[in-house]
Amino acid sequence: MLTHPWDASLDEAEWRDWIADGHDFGQLAVNGPPGEPPVVVPTHFVCDGGDLLIHLARPNPVWQAVEHDPQVTFTVIGDYAYVPGTWRAAPGLAPRDGVPTSYYAAVQFTCRAHLVDDPQAKADLLTRQLARFQPGDHAEVAAGRPPYGRLLSGIRGLRLQVTGVRAKFKYDDHKSAEHRAAVAARLTARGQGLDAPAAAQQRRRLNRIGTWKP
Repeated sequence: MLTHPWDASLDEAEWRDWIADGHDFGQLAVNGPPGEPPVVVPTHFVCDGGDLLIHLARPNPVWQAVEHDPQVTFTVIGDYAYVPGTWRAAPGLAPRDGVPTSYYAAVQFTCRAHLVDDPQAKADLLTRQLARFQPGDHAEVAAGRPPYGRLLSGIRGLRLQVTGVRAKFKYDDHKSAEHRAAVAARLTARGQGLDAPAAAQQRRRLNRIGTWKP
């Protein structure tokens, strides 16, 4: 992922706060067997210290790939918006001569994948996930006990040990404060898709950075 200096996360807390703010769905990418394309699986996840926890159905084709190569990437993307060139034309240029771009936030985790197959370990993993996504409104998850016990054999878990993080917040931070404020206002006014959260990210970065200096 190309990350220019002005797009980089300002500190670790920035991307951690962004993940914690409901950005809990991503894509697991695993090298395929020789001669095959990568296996990419969309899924929810939860953070557990320095690890990410996920579970997938046992028939999922990802398992063979993980067993072949446990070095994986997990990517989370959000708060994205298309910004037309007419909004980005440099002063003195006709609006239609402007260059369009995409705004987005992205965090890529480089991980070593560890399989979770022990029934109680899978139950513990599911308990962590339910505590995040369905707190206080679910039955107990325990190996060998209903309602979940008999279902545990149908899934496998993954503990993704994070070994590296690349975080990017691409919101034109190298441009003037006036330009960024104007684009944020236009995103808010357009109000399509994720325009509102994209505008919020741009304003948040503007408030923290002001005028970007190399």
